[in-house]
Amino acid sequence: MTGEPASAPARVGAQVFGSGGRRIGRVDAVFVDYLLVRTVGAVPVDLYVPTEATHVESPLRIQIEVDATQAYERWHRPLRAVAHD
Repeated sequence: MTGEPASAPARVGAQVFGSGGRRIGRVDAVFVDYLLVRTVGAVPVDLYVPTEATHVESPLRIQIEVDATQAYERWHRPLRAVAHD
């Protein structure tokens, strides 16, 4: 892949694309070791994508090497149910 070096920072609002060039979502927050990505679609979900799985092509475009389904399976962390009294 071409683009900025791996150390280039990702930015909130950057579009995230999966394999095949399909847009998966956009970056909602940037942390030291992962990006919080909100998916596109009728029911958006949050993905916690490790930074080592990303390639920053430009400040507003990030590429990952998996498709949307694989990204969901790997990086979606649903809320756990909490017992209520």
